[in-house]
Amino acid sequence: MNQIARNLQSIREEIRVAAEGCGRSPGDILLLAVSKTFPPEAVAAAAAAGQTLFGESRVQEAEGKIPLSGPGLEWHLIGHLQSNKARRAAKLFDVIHSVDSVKLAARLDQAAGEADRTLSVLLQADLAGEATKFGASPEEIRALLAAAPGFRNLRVDGLMTIPPFFDDPARSRPYFERLRRLLETLEAERPGCLGRRHLSMGMSHDFAEAIREGATIVRIGGAIFGART
Repeated sequence: MNQIARNLQSIREEIRVAAEGCGRSPGDILLLAVSKTFPPEAVAAAAAAGQTLFGESRVQEAEGKIPLSGPGLEWHLIGHLQSNKARRAAKLFDVIHSVDSVKLAARLDQAAGEADRTLSVLLQADLAGEATKFGASPEEIRALLAAAPGFRNLRVDGLMTIPPFFDDPARSRPYFERLRRLLETLEAERPGCLGRRHLSMGMSHDFAEAIREGATIVRIGGAIFGART
């Protein structure tokens, strides 16, 4: 067993422990292996260990990697997406986690229609107001959901957030709780508006805290693939 396979085994066990510790089924939590900056060979090693969901941050990097990574994998875009790259992203990715404006959603809807496919998207919520991060305010998310019925080729499947980085992962938990509560509020206002009700939150250092607050997708990179150079 190679190191990536061992790391995946360890992460899956940590997910199981965290889920069962709060009364959840581990099967309700999707492990997204964030392969940004790592080569196709690393993706292949993870795929050989049973991993099928992979995340990338940049369209340009993904364009060179996805065709070399083999069939049967599901690709998620987790990084910020500019509207002028929507057409390329709609062809490459199965799920886009970082929709944060009606303008971007409209571009993706048009591009997905041109590609003759339905694209799953998550709405990125800005819960910390950090200048270095993207995302929509809760009111902007409401505007997105109001516009969503007009999009014929997008399926809004939930919310995503990136909290500030803390050395103590417990300090991330209030942000995860706020995202869960936001999803619950939006669903109460517009039943069924968030499709699969995904909560994409939690990374290598704090995913256990995210699971305790209801995460359905955890985004793990370094703990699987090692340190980035």
